[in-house]
Amino acid sequence: MQEKKPKKGFFARLKEGLTKTRDAIFGRLDSVFSAFQSVDEELFEELEETLIMADIGVDTSVYMIEELRTRAKEKHITDPAELKIELKNVISEILMGQDSVCHLEDSPSVIMVIGVNGVGKTTSIGKMAHYYQSQGKKVILAAADTFRAAAIDQLQIWAQRAEVEIVKHKEGSDPSAVVFDAIQAAKARGADIVICDTAGRLHNKKNLMEELAKTARVIERETGKPASEVLLVLDASTGQNALIQAKEFANAAHITGVVLTKLDGTAKGGVIIALSREQNIGVKFIGVGEGIDDLQEFDPKEFAKALFPENEE
Repeated sequence: MQEKKPKKGFFARLKEGLTKTRDAIFGRLDSVFSAFQSVDEELFEELEETLIMADIGVDTSVYMIEELRTRAKEKHITDPAELKIELKNVISEILMGQDSVCHLEDSPSVIMVIGVNGVGKTTSIGKMAHYYQSQGKKVILAAADTFRAAAIDQLQIWAQRAEVEIVKHKEGSDPSAVVFDAIQAAKARGADIVICDTAGRLHNKKNLMEELAKTARVIERETGKPASEVLLVLDASTGQNALIQAKEFANAAHITGVVLTKLDGTAKGGVIIALSREQNIGVKFIGVGEGIDDLQEFDPKEFAKALFPENEE
C-alpha cells in the first residue's frame, strides 16, 4: 500500500504557486542588477522598463522607481545590491498598505461577490464557503446569478462539496428576490455568513451595474447596513486587464476587496502590486490551485515573503 504524502501547508503551496510570477519579476530584475556596477540613471531606466514588462503596470512602476530614486539619494546608496533590497521593501510596503482582512462582525454578515464571467467567480464562492465552514461558521449561498442556468447548477455543486446550504430560484428569476430569501433564511436558521453570487454579464454594462446596485440596496434594506464585504473576483492571468476590470467595477460598486484567482498558472501576478496601489483596494483572498483548500485569506507579509527568491530577504 502506497504511503500518502502529507499535504503541503498553504505557504508552501503559495511559494510554489508564485514560481512563474517570481521568475518573471525577479528573474528579469536580477539580470538588470547584475549588469550594473553602480547606481545611476541608466539603471533606474532599465528597472522601470523591467517592472512594466512584469505586469506591474506603468503608473505603479513609475511610482516605485521614484521611491527608489528618493531612497538611494537619502541613504547614499551606490551599490545595486543595496538598491535591490530597497526595491523589495517598496513592494512589501505597497502590499501591506491596504486592508486585507474580511470584516464579518455582523450576524448574518453578507458578502456580495462580483466580477465578469470566466474569472472563477462561482468557484471562488464555493471555496470561500468551504473556508468559512471549516472554521465552524454556518454559511448560506445565494445563487443570484439567475441569468445563467449553468451558474445556478455550478453553485449547487459547490454547495454540496462545501457542505453548506444554498438558496436558489429558477433561471430568469429576480436576483434580488434570491438575495432577499437567502438573508431571511440566514436570520431564521442562525447562519453566520451569506455569500451572494451575482451576474457577470447582462445585455450591456449599464444593465449589469444597475442590477448590482439593486442587489446592494436589498442587502442594506434587509440587514440595516451595506454588505459586510463586496469582493471583486479577478483572474490574475489576465494581467493588466484585471486592473481595467477593477477600475470599471469600482465606478459602479463600493468594492471592499479583491479575490485574485489563478495565481499559480501565470507569470502576471505582478498585477497584485498595481491593484494594491492604484485602486486602493486590499486583496482579501488569493487562489493558488484547483483544490477546494487552495483559496485562502490573503496575508500580505507571507505573500511578499513567498514572492521573493529563496534565501533572500
